[in-house]
Amino acid sequence: MTKPSCMPPDNNTRTPRFVAPPKSCDAHCHVFGPHAQFPYAETATYWPPDAGKDALKRVHDTLGIERAVLVQASCHGRDNRAMMDAIASSNGAYRGVCMADDTFTDNDFQDLHEGGVRGIRFNFVTHLGGAPNLEMMARVLERVKQYGWHLVIHVNAEDIIKYEDFFNRIDMTIVVDHMGRVPTSEGVGQQAYQILLEFMRRESWWVKVCGSERIALAPPFYDAVPYAQGLVEVAPERVLWGTDYPHPNIKKHMPNDADLLDLVPLIARDETTQKKILVDNPARLYGFDD
Repeated sequence: MTKPSCMPPDNNTRTPRFVAPPKSCDAHCHVFGPHAQFPYAETATYWPPDAGKDALKRVHDTLGIERAVLVQASCHGRDNRAMMDAIASSNGAYRGVCMADDTFTDNDFQDLHEGGVRGIRFNFVTHLGGAPNLEMMARVLERVKQYGWHLVIHVNAEDIIKYEDFFNRIDMTIVVDHMGRVPTSEGVGQQAYQILLEFMRRESWWVKVCGSERIALAPPFYDAVPYAQGLVEVAPERVLWGTDYPHPNIKKHMPNDADLLDLVPLIARDETTQKKILVDNPARLYGFDD
């Protein structure tokens, strides 16, 4: 059985101009396979080129990144083994965000927590299968609250509008992937971005200023900077940064991850805010300093 693939990442990572502070964290990245060891899900809409834990480590070493949050992606579905293997081999440098449903037992969730998982992700993006069953999602969220986990939502701009009321009813910390994938072509006044800004004024909401290559029109992705700046201005202590390596389903402009790290001093102009986004915020949310 085969599935559509996607572009491979640019593994010729250059040395960034920006020097990340010690203990900086890539709070959104993935490990894919290797497929022979960790098969992709038959229900996935794509099977990407392998990009396992060794490839991720090489990228981080070049960038000067010491910590990471591995986010389970739809190509592996609810089989979290590749992610858990990478966390186990990281000597405490990695945490995880799993995918799960209500077939998971209490022991399954306990094992994930003990293995370094600190959040659960639900995807709403249409090209990856669309929104989950909301009743099932609510049941699962109630079950994982006991671990202090947070919810990660992967949404498109239109999903922020469509599911605004549903998200408002969730009583736990929520982290938004990729700035809500709001397209820069629609301007900062667009409804979805304004709703996201309102969400971020609440203490329970966080956002990742990653995915600039997904919302911008073209490299060097500078048109994404005002969107990230706006989110940082509202809630500098609840913003995370990530590469999104290995950048699944990029259609046109595959980024070099150093270019994405070099956006940080444009997004956050002073060293104190940069350290919050890269070090302090992820350490607090994911318990790196515990």
